[in-house]
Amino acid sequence: MKKLLLILGLIVISISHGYTQNNGKNKEDIKAVLETQRLAWNKGDIKTYMEGYWKNDSLKFYGKSGITHGWKNTLDRYVKAYPSKNHTGELNFKINAISKITQKAYYVLGEYHLKREIGNADGIFMLVFKKINGEWKIIADTSS
Repeated sequence: MKKLLLILGLIVISISHGYTQNNGKNKEDIKAVLETQRLAWNKGDIKTYMEGYWKNDSLKFYGKSGITHGWKNTLDRYVKAYPSKNHTGELNFKINAISKITQKAYYVLGEYHLKREIGNADGIFMLVFKKINGEWKIIADTSS
């Protein structure tokens, strides 16, 4: 009986350790997507910035103007709202939390700060990331 309990205990510890390691890797991978987006934004490259989003008509972007459906419409919204480098400026994020929803989904809470010649802009966001075809993609974005 003692051997059985010891074996069960080792199995639980092993599973827990793997879960923690995987959770940490997922968070690092999500941070890497955000950093790639930040760098693209700061170059004024909105199309590369959009690579962090799910290229699907089911993508949802919730902003002060309402909801935008789909990757192409979200790209068009960004291009219209940020037509030049003066508008995109320099983006920085502050990530406040990355929390697991399911094995293949996380939400990210944070703040954004845009330093721009036309006036700085600051706000908050909540992103929902989902692992799709082995890559972390934003499937929903609420920014204000």
